[in-house]
Amino acid sequence: MMGVMKSKPTKQAAASRKEATHERIVEVAARAIRRSGYGGTGVADIMKEAGLTHGGFYAHFESRDALLAEAGDRAGAEAVAVAARVAAAAPPGQALQAMMQAYLSQEHISAIETGCPVSALGSEMPRQAPEVRRAATIHIKEMIDLFARQLPDWGQPQAHEQAMALVCALIGTAMVARAVDDPKLSQALCAAALKQFSPAAG
Repeated sequence: MMGVMKSKPTKQAAASRKEATHERIVEVAARAIRRSGYGGTGVADIMKEAGLTHGGFYAHFESRDALLAEAGDRAGAEAVAVAARVAAAAPPGQALQAMMQAYLSQEHISAIETGCPVSALGSEMPRQAPEVRRAATIHIKEMIDLFARQLPDWGQPQAHEQAMALVCALIGTAMVARAVDDPKLSQALCAAALKQFSPAAG
């Protein structure tokens, strides 16, 4: 009887440990894909960084693509959450401008490992597995909707179109600003984009 009673907490603890381990792998992978790209992110490296053995990978994921999809989902959700917090903290009527400034800030441009995964991985996404692209698509749509809700004419079709164009412009600017090896040019690119799109915020 005591043996049976003891076995339940043990199973629960094992399940809890497995969940925590799974979360750790996904967290490491979400940073790794942004830092090294999909192609540069190997299962062995992720498991090592998570403090685990390579052999334990398939206890958590069916395939490398399944891990990449979950890591991309985590990274995308984090980016949308950050943008939402910026919008919520902004003074009335300033949310859109605050989100734009945060996205094109030097802090975000420099933080490729923890920043928006679309600007970090956009050029690689078309060649990924369907589940990886699906995870990216969900959060791109969420980001567009978040920007649309800050526009003066939210609820109108043109607001959604404007938000799509604005999000694409911000992502493209971030990608180019990260690509160049001239810090002054990088900053100038971000400043020019903010100047060009500031009327949208007003």
